[in-house]
Amino acid sequence: MATLMIQGTASSVGKSMITAGLLRVMAQDGLRVAPFKAQNMSNNSFITLEGDEMGRAQVLQAQGAGLRPHARMNPLLIKPEGDMTAQLVVRGRVYGQYSASEYERLKPRFMELILEDLHTLEKTTDVVVIEGAGSPAEINLRKNDLVNMGLATRINSPVLLVGDIDRGGVFAALYGTLKLLDKREQELIKGTLINKFRGDRSLLDPGIRQIEALMKKDVLGVIPFFDLPLEEEDGMGNYPGAYTGGLDVAVIRLPHLSNLSDFDALKSEEGLSLRFVDALERLGQPDVLILPGTKNTLRDLRWLKKGGLYEGIMSLRETRIMGICGGYQILGEVVRDPDGIEGDIAMEEGLGLIPMETRMKPFKVTRQSRGVLTDDETVAVRGYEIHMGKSLFLKAPSPLLRLENGEEEGYQSSDKRIVGTYLHGIFDSPSFREGFFNPIRREKGLKAVKSRDYEALRETYLDQLASVIRTSLDMEKIYRIVEAG
Repeated sequence: MATLMIQGTASSVGKSMITAGLLRVMAQDGLRVAPFKAQNMSNNSFITLEGDEMGRAQVLQAQGAGLRPHARMNPLLIKPEGDMTAQLVVRGRVYGQYSASEYERLKPRFMELILEDLHTLEKTTDVVVIEGAGSPAEINLRKNDLVNMGLATRINSPVLLVGDIDRGGVFAALYGTLKLLDKREQELIKGTLINKFRGDRSLLDPGIRQIEALMKKDVLGVIPFFDLPLEEEDGMGNYPGAYTGGLDVAVIRLPHLSNLSDFDALKSEEGLSLRFVDALERLGQPDVLILPGTKNTLRDLRWLKKGGLYEGIMSLRETRIMGICGGYQILGEVVRDPDGIEGDIAMEEGLGLIPMETRMKPFKVTRQSRGVLTDDETVAVRGYEIHMGKSLFLKAPSPLLRLENGEEEGYQSSDKRIVGTYLHGIFDSPSFREGFFNPIRREKGLKAVKSRDYEALRETYLDQLASVIRTSLDMEKIYRIVEAG
């Protein structure tokens, strides 16, 4: 049993993707491996088979390792709800809502829980690859650190430090990070990685020699800038913002947008242009408009009204409009929150496109679901629910789905122009993409498309990622570091 920790000089330097790639390389080499991230801050989450919630980055890493995702791979998940508060999920279940200072005081109670989950993974693996968070050099947060050097020193794990050369200042970031650590922490760093390199490697080599001499740490690899359609932990990543041809699918970029991974499968869909819209002047007349999930339905509904997008959406006449989770709630008549689950907005009128009202509840629904379209049982769907609200129809609904457990789910209007569902990941099902988009294509005079299996594509992309990692890193040295512990 061994560990290897991937830490970074900052957020978004590529730790998550490098971890996923390393896991796939090690799995290809015959090792039993698993991912681990003690604490993740993200609104991009997933529901496991057990009904537990975890960060999507560790889901991708589990897939890289050839494992079924489990919440012990990400025991603490922080889901921001605004600038000041966040929902804390512990071992897949809601623990409470806290400000940053409140959570800082809570953190010490979770270290033993984190170690327990890590040791459980170690029992069935040869190597656990651990991802850090942000930077270990955030000196204001080091006292109660659970996820970077606070964890590495507890388990005596070797660390590789990643810097992002694309943002500039990579040598200063690597050197400065090292120098802000204490002696024992510095000794745990066994090498560095330079990520997102573009250009002539020969121009970089003199800098590598100098930084190795200054830090007394080997640079174990230079990873080129690459663009693979794999989900990122957070942010818009490589999601486009402009129409590029074919069926025009626009997603409203809500301020508290969650589960961005709902749209990963659409990036590989033939004859479809996916774009994100955050202002009325960018809305246009899309063929399909999607209101995505959100961590704060009421605030984002109010944002739609303030910025003019509300009127823009209501003026669309031919566009198919779909809501997912929080976006589904927004399409209803009203959203109520008398108990302040989401904050200080007690009620907000919705778009009124679905005869439904939603009331926020303290209990979070978290489950995986499978089913079929109610009007075409040959179209299979699967996905997962993550929501706090309960929606009630104001008149007899026309459900979108019939689930395996016999429940009816979602809504579709009689002309199929308005559609809503609580299921995240619904577009991952190729039969649903065909059933949803091909009738629209035919109406527009476009050719019907045979949708590709996104899960199979993701395996191909993970293998391509592993190839990049294997050719860019000194894996022989990395394996020796892991063996030495």
